[in-house]
Amino acid sequence: MGMNIPVRNLLIAESEAEKMERNLWKDQYASGSLSTNGDTVPVQIRYRGGHTREYPKRSYEVVRQGQTFHYNAEFDDPSMIRNALSFWFIERLGLPSPRTKHVLLVRNGVPLGIYLEIEAVERGFFRRRGIGTRSLFYGVNEQADFRMPSTDNPLIGYEHQYGGQEEKKRLAAFIKGMHLQKRARSAAFLSRHLDVDNYLKWLAGAVLTGNYDGFEQNYAIYRHRASGKWRMVPWDYEGTWGRNCYGRIVSSDLVAVTGYNHLTDKLLERKANGQRYKAILKRALATGFAEKQIMPVAAELHGSIAPYYRRDVSRKWTYSEFQGELSVIRDYIGERRAIIARAIKRM
Repeated sequence: MGMNIPVRNLLIAESEAEKMERNLWKDQYASGSLSTNGDTVPVQIRYRGGHTREYPKRSYEVVRQGQTFHYNAEFDDPSMIRNALSFWFIERLGLPSPRTKHVLLVRNGVPLGIYLEIEAVERGFFRRRGIGTRSLFYGVNEQADFRMPSTDNPLIGYEHQYGGQEEKKRLAAFIKGMHLQKRARSAAFLSRHLDVDNYLKWLAGAVLTGNYDGFEQNYAIYRHRASGKWRMVPWDYEGTWGRNCYGRIVSSDLVAVTGYNHLTDKLLERKANGQRYKAILKRALATGFAEKQIMPVAAELHGSIAPYYRRDVSRKWTYSEFQGELSVIRDYIGERRAIIARAIKRM
């Protein structure tokens, strides 16, 4: 296709660049500027990610004019499109998802290659979509699996983004409360505090794309202003569509059709919720989760970065591995459809 993708020019003074290196594992910002189409604005910059900070091609977080963007190197994904394709797909399930765009990143005149620019989930994310929120938390480690909290720190798996101390207490009370309810009352408690439809769509998104890492962490949870209920937003879908988060090919049945966490277990104890979830999966198979719908989008994303991928010397995977990725994704969709269809019959 060879369409032009945007260029983002980062300018960082040497002293600020040294500060970034010194604070590699600390989430401390350095100052710089970002030029896009000749328009230059001051920005705050830091490295981001977990183990990926040790990679030769690092990922960045950039705050410009009050909005946060993540520049993901997508180093472990040979297609470099899995996050973008997942968020596009999950949006079609009816869940607000981060917007993405492939860009060429240049730092102090040195081309860093292709990156995926991802809209951060923060106050502005909801404001742009007209969604009122009271608080926002990130599930940042595997303890964000809605287990019964340990008494000392009930929110050990979560990072509090905004909303006062009262909101922290509310989330802790919700997680604790769902474990303390007798089975007969559990369903009423959950539907009072959780947007069940939103949650089941989020669950379906992670299950269909095969995001093994997405049930116990790597999500955002917010409290909706009008309803007062908790809702989910997807995050970090690099390990999907037939590969895990390190880029290894995985079996299409790796992810259980009900995912893995304590909240899902509690929800699906109630037959009516199981039927709602079944209906969401059924509708997805009939309308969105099919080769015919997904592959044209995958091919367009893949084709748009192909010429740049070829020239990107900082990547981990060869160009021929990149070229084979549409087949990997297509095979996954076919196999996963069959697995989900069989599971639906048993539900």
